[in-house]
Amino acid sequence: MKFPKEVRIYCPYCKKHTIHEVIIVKKRPRSKLSQGQRRFLRKMKGYGSFPKENPKGREKPTKRYDIRFKCKECGKIHTHGKSFRIKKLEITKIS
Repeated sequence: MKFPKEVRIYCPYCKKHTIHEVIIVKKRPRSKLSQGQRRFLRKMKGYGSFPKENPKGREKPTKRYDIRFKCKECGKIHTHGKSFRIKKLEITKIS
């Protein structure tokens, strides 16, 4: 899927339609302080027993893309809907 590098959409901060730059957000490492991660690390300590067996052959067929929009006027970044799954995403300059 080809997606334009700049789009004109509504900015909730400026409260008007402005030109936005499209940004693909990369995945961050998991937070070590979250309750689930602390529980997982405690379980993995010592001789280690994986808490759940890894499911084989049930991988997702596509990658999930998280797109954010940066307003050219105020510089604030916001989302426009949720992230979505797609095989390939290409940010193109449409003139």
